[in-house]
Amino acid sequence: MTISLDLPVEPVPPEAESLLALCQRRIGYTFRDERILRASLTHASGAEHRLASNERLEFLGDAILGFVVCELLFRQFPDYLEGDLTKVKSVVVSRQTCAKISEALGLQEFLILGKGMTTHPSVPPSVLADVFESLIAAIYLDGGEPAARQFIQAFIAPELELAAAGELGGNYKSLLQQFAQREFGNTPTYHLLDEKGPDHSKCFKMVAQVAAQRYQPAWGRNKKEAEQRAACNALSELKGEAAPFPSD
Repeated sequence: MTISLDLPVEPVPPEAESLLALCQRRIGYTFRDERILRASLTHASGAEHRLASNERLEFLGDAILGFVVCELLFRQFPDYLEGDLTKVKSVVVSRQTCAKISEALGLQEFLILGKGMTTHPSVPPSVLADVFESLIAAIYLDGGEPAARQFIQAFIAPELELAAAGELGGNYKSLLQQFAQREFGNTPTYHLLDEKGPDHSKCFKMVAQVAAQRYQPAWGRNKKEAEQRAACNALSELKGEAAPFPSD
């Protein structure tokens, strides 16, 4: 399904076709109308006028990204309270995360920038964040909601677990404590099993224990992160699921 496009788009010049083809291979989506892709990659500095830039697409893409991430979080973390979901969402849809994904995809290679921007040695993170959001909108307009959702899931899904494990600081431990006290009348404990690496860059292996039962341990860059991951492993095992953080 192609959605009617209500924004000015410029024809694609022949010299840009190969770059756009490479961009589409990189992101894993082929556009029916490459003019929409070109519009999403056009920074205001490289556009003939502001309406021909990717600013309006960025506005739409931000809303689509937020909606899809909210639904993913709602389904993936059924035990999280509203405040926890909000914290994870704020990390996942942040400018920093969007810029990181853009950089990993190498979108800076395809940006259409003005002369003032091309003199910079690197593309500012804000521009990289903008282009990721505008690209989401472009895919939505060209291929509909399922295409945009598939694109978001492919690149955002890995960030969900990272945000939950690393940014909430003890959320899995809190959930495990609630679960253990409710189901077993017991408080989890954590034990250091191993550590490796030089003093300035150690990794730690921790295990969560509830009563006499120990669950699959997990490594972390510090003891706090390792405990969070060990708690996540324990919760997964208690629910009959595979532990997400391997210990070996």
